[in-house]
Amino acid sequence: MEKCEAAAKDIRRETLNHHVHARHLDLASLKSVREFASKIIEEEERLDVLVNNAAVMRCPHWTTEDGFEMQFGVNYLGHFLLTNLLLDKLKASAPSRVINLSSLAHVAGHMDFDDLNWQTRTYNTKAAYCQSKLAVVLFTKELSRRLQGSGVTANALHPGVARTELGRHTGMHSSTFSNFTLGPIFWLLVKSPQLAAQPSTYLAVAEELRGISGKYFDGLREKAPAPEAEDEEVARRLWAESARLVGLETSRGSSAGEQSLSR
Repeated sequence: MEKCEAAAKDIRRETLNHHVHARHLDLASLKSVREFASKIIEEEERLDVLVNNAAVMRCPHWTTEDGFEMQFGVNYLGHFLLTNLLLDKLKASAPSRVINLSSLAHVAGHMDFDDLNWQTRTYNTKAAYCQSKLAVVLFTKELSRRLQGSGVTANALHPGVARTELGRHTGMHSSTFSNFTLGPIFWLLVKSPQLAAQPSTYLAVAEELRGISGKYFDGLREKAPAPEAEDEEVARRLWAESARLVGLETSRGSSAGEQSLSR
């Protein structure tokens, strides 16, 4: 939160916009997600753009507060619940946009519905990351389908490799060989956080993207995602399973996309 508060302070100072606030959200906790969503619904008059940006990458075999595999829970399930809880506010603010950050790594992902949380398989941190990012693209596709006619669009993107702490679990920072031999090359190829944020900003505000939904972008360009990411049956199955895991149930007789939170 200290880093978040400092960033908010910098933005307020540079833009002279005092309506910039830092809010606590732990995507590894469904309780925290619900509390954050409730605060946004209560305090904000509008919600024009939701950027689901946060992620963890190739961490050890950790689990979230609710028992989900950490990468699946943080990178996907937390954002799935958050977005659903904020849908009414997004619809009331239409035209509005949802931007979900995925990764090029989604092309190596596969949805194993028999073991989404890696409870029976030997844990593979790279495969778990790829699965979580594939889930984000599938979620975007199904969300877009459900939001047709609402004035709310949803798109996914690969922002590129950014010079952040996301890769702290990959070994790059702890390996002497990587630091001294590959490090200089790596830092030349990666983007600054400011540059890596440009695709998200573009999808959030570009006039030419008004009404564009259900697409995958590689940087600033639309691109076809992996074949499994375009499988509508897989997308629907993932939505149903995700709703069950986080406590969202489709209301009987409701139109697509309308859910009630099970108590």
